[in-house]
Amino acid sequence: MAILDSLGKYRNTGLLIMRIGLGAMFMVHGFPKISGGVEGWTGLGGSMKVIGIDFLPAFWGFMAAATETFGGFFLLLGLFFRPANILLVFTMIIAALVHFGKGDGLSGASHAIELGIVCFALIFIGPGKYSVDKK
Repeated sequence: MAILDSLGKYRNTGLLIMRIGLGAMFMVHGFPKISGGVEGWTGLGGSMKVIGIDFLPAFWGFMAAATETFGGFFLLLGLFFRPANILLVFTMIIAALVHFGKGDGLSGASHAIELGIVCFALIFIGPGKYSVDKK
C-alpha cells in the first residue's frame, strides 16, 4: 500500500513517540519506588539476591528506582540515551529474574522481558533526530 510505504519517512517521529511513551511509563513506575525511601529501597534492592548480590540492598534499590525514574526521563528527552538504556536493560533483567524466582513464569516476567528487549534494541537504533543528544 502506498500510504503505508510512505510512513518510513517518519522514522524519527516514530522514535520520538516511542521515547515519550516508554519514558513516561518508566517514570510512572519508578517515581513511587524512588519516593519510597530507605525502607522501600531496601526491599527493592533485595532483588539483587537473584544474581548473588546480597550486600547494600538499600543502595541497589535506590539505583533501580533511580534508573526507572531518571532513566525514563532521559529516554523521554533522548539525553544520555544509550547509557540510560543499558541501565534499563539491566534493571529489566533483574525484574524478570525476580518474577521467575517467585514462580510467576513467563507470563509474570513477560512485561520486564518485553521492556528489556525494546531498551536493548534502542541501544542500537539511537534516539533519533528529535532528541537532546542530537542537538
